Amino acid sequence: MIRRRDFLGLASVVTIGLMMSSCDSDSGTEVDTSKSRTGAMDSFGVGDTFKATTPLTFTFLFSDMPSYPYKKDWLLFTKMASANNVTLEPTIVPSSDYEQKRSLLISSGNAPEIIAKTYPGQESAYVSSGAILPVSDYVDLMPHFQDKVKKWKLEPEIEGLTQEDGKYYVLPGLHEELWPDYTLAFRTDILKKEGIAEPKTWDEFREVLRKLKKAYPDVVPFSDRFNGNSVLNIAGTAFGTVAGWGLLDGLVFDQSKKEFSFGAGTQQFKELVTYFNSLVSEGLMDPESFTQPDDAAIQKFVSGKSFVISANSQNIITYRTSMEQSLGKGNFAVSKIVVPGGPAGDIIGGSRLENGIMLNSSVKDREDFVALIQFIDWLFYSDAGQEFSKWGVEGTTFTKEGGKRKLAADINFQGLNPAGTKDLRVEYGFSGGNFAYGGTTDLLHSTFNEEELAFQKAMKSKKPRPVAPPVPFSDVDREQATLALTPLKDHAKQNTLKFITGQRPLSEFDAYVKELDTKGQSKYVELANKASKAYAG
Repeated sequence: MIRRRDFLGLASVVTIGLMMSSCDSDSGTEVDTSKSRTGAMDSFGVGDTFKATTPLTFTFLFSDMPSYPYKKDWLLFTKMASANNVTLEPTIVPSSDYEQKRSLLISSGNAPEIIAKTYPGQESAYVSSGAILPVSDYVDLMPHFQDKVKKWKLEPEIEGLTQEDGKYYVLPGLHEELWPDYTLAFRTDILKKEGIAEPKTWDEFREVLRKLKKAYPDVVPFSDRFNGNSVLNIAGTAFGTVAGWGLLDGLVFDQSKKEFSFGAGTQQFKELVTYFNSLVSEGLMDPESFTQPDDAAIQKFVSGKSFVISANSQNIITYRTSMEQSLGKGNFAVSKIVVPGGPAGDIIGGSRLENGIMLNSSVKDREDFVALIQFIDWLFYSDAGQEFSKWGVEGTTFTKEGGKRKLAADINFQGLNPAGTKDLRVEYGFSGGNFAYGGTTDLLHSTFNEEELAFQKAMKSKKPRPVAPPVPFSDVDREQATLALTPLKDHAKQNTLKFITGQRPLSEFDAYVKELDTKGQSKYVELANKASKAYAG
């Protein structure tokens, strides 16, 4: 899910972070990098492969996926040990419990040194305690990271990570370009049969649903999954606000006024819920879209009881597999459509920053601190390290000819080589969520099929929403902002559902905005603008 920076993190994380504020671990003392060089390379620049001059071991917090569970003898780890002279000792945590377990480990002082799978913003809860390292102090040791930030002009995004002390505490995954993945999937065979063109705007989308409803009166054309969070996210951007997955910190930056507002209390938000209310009231969208389990929505779609559903590239493959069983091969066609434009323009939201890593502040005491930073720079930010994390070992798991990568004959990954009997993730550990984020557009596209490449090409015509300026709260203001944001978001989510499904009349929108004020909307926005302006000077 593409995200705007959630600098407050999850409520539970923040609570634990605040609890920790009394146990400072003195992270303000910078490392003397001229001395902590055990195992480090004397010369390490862009294009160099890191190899420790003596065997090194680092502890690592590992998010374990049930579909490709951890194996200690994965080629990922054995090759790392031989090629980089580095062994990772993982603390294995089920992905379903990862965020809660990560918080508990950090608050107890028992977190591993490398803390993976951390989205920008989730680090904020731990800054005041001194539990995590201010990594911005040491990016001068990271030539590949610096090179990509400069080459891809990522400075505004990186600036958005800044805390009140002027430093940042997370090393995010870096994408060369925005990676739009989620959109709407249509039964394109039905559209073709009825002579209906794919919609390019949200107004056209409603007209398409009306035509489908007229042709199939007994069908509710659109029954969605993800509790509506995906479609509200992408539509929210097109309407000039934030909703669904995009709600996050709730803030929207007005480029003309140079100030933030709470997105769910704006006129644009009213237009958004009014639009979706029209879909539900006209019988074009299933009101259960916002409450039903994903499986229920998927079953409606794959059985022909609905014609539209949210999807990413992998969902499409799953839908087709199910439809072959329910409808029969050759009896359907399913495709993603280009994200529709809206009142705010033909724009898309999102960030080029991905989940990345935090470092336990204890690493500053290691004699091999510089080697650790060099290794991280190679693995997460060099072209070679990113290719290794994603594709594996050339000549073993894949071959490369003319710049084009191809899986080995006996290996499959997400349908790229259906004849392969071994899965790249299950058997070898590559392309897992702990390492394989970020990189060049070429690397990202290397695992896409022709259909997805065409979608990405079409999406390039969209204009990215400008990056909002940083909002680095002080510790005191962050606590106040967090206390305000939780009830604000809860109230916004509850009433989004009520307005859209007709449980609350749209005529009460102004009353709803006043309710937001009683729950701290004005104070929250005031804190955000204060922090932003203080940072801007």
